Amino acid sequence: MYGSVYSKKAMPDRKFTVLDLLDLDLKAHNSLDLNCLCGRKGLVRAITVPDLNRPGLALTGFYDSFAYDRVQLFGRGEIAFLKKLSAEGNTDAMRELFKYELPCCVFTRGLEPPKEFLDIADEACCAVLQTTLDSTEFSTRLLRIFSDIFASRKSIHGVLVEVYGVGIVLTGDSGVGKSETALELIERGHRLVADDVVELRCVNGNTLLGRGANQMISHHMEIRGLGIINISQLYGVGSIREQKEVQLVVKLEEWKADKVYDRLGTEQHTQDILGVQIPFLEIPVKPGRNLPIIIETAAMNERLKSMGYYSAKEFNQNILKWIETGAAQAAYYGSDDSY
Repeated sequence: MYGSVYSKKAMPDRKFTVLDLLDLDLKAHNSLDLNCLCGRKGLVRAITVPDLNRPGLALTGFYDSFAYDRVQLFGRGEIAFLKKLSAEGNTDAMRELFKYELPCCVFTRGLEPPKEFLDIADEACCAVLQTTLDSTEFSTRLLRIFSDIFASRKSIHGVLVEVYGVGIVLTGDSGVGKSETALELIERGHRLVADDVVELRCVNGNTLLGRGANQMISHHMEIRGLGIINISQLYGVGSIREQKEVQLVVKLEEWKADKVYDRLGTEQHTQDILGVQIPFLEIPVKPGRNLPIIIETAAMNERLKSMGYYSAKEFNQNILKWIETGAAQAAYYGSDDSY
């Protein structure tokens, strides 16, 4: 196993506030459809835990293990209980809730909390938000967004391309030919995700996603002697994509005559990136080697491995079977040799 050169760094770099949540530019199936009902002074509160809590038990007075540091989600059950408290004139349970520094409260399905609840929240400087989404859909979307925002991430120097559906990060020393190799792959119908600086994010603890560190320039490429080129303009929008799961790391390095390179491929080498083990290959570079074809073959071979087929292991097993049958000894000595 190869040691990691990538360090783990928690995100976001600065605190993520309730106002940041409101300001997220989300569209279509990602939209949270949030608006603020009251407690605008609390919009600066930080969201430190990427999770949700339903405060039904807390409203009844049970505060053991109360997850107050999470976004508090109010659905039909909670709103019905709040209306019951309001009708009884019992605001003590509401006041007790806001003795804790809650990040914010979110009411789903466009439900309106009682006026007493809004007044107490405003007094406690806690933002109360409202969404038209139902509780299940809102929870799914928010947790997906939190998974992205709070993901561990690291920026590396390299090129990320998609080859036959496999996300491949090309790394290596400056000038070894990463961009030129990627350009030839694009010419052959594959897609560019990012050039030069690739941002890697660990999502769900076992998935590594890559994209350009700067979305404005991620689909531009620097070719020495040619300058900066725009891949989407030259090859069309079908030649790029915004992000891709990283499934293989290929390190390009200058050929070293005294170094022994893997010739069988029976051992699976991996690279630890943000706690995720990614298959790793070292490919020596020298004049005459067709790197794009080698990388295409590596991508197809990786797809076969994901389906449970290992060419090198099958070759090794066939050799062993051949030796065990005695055919190897007969072929070596020949029928006329006598000892």
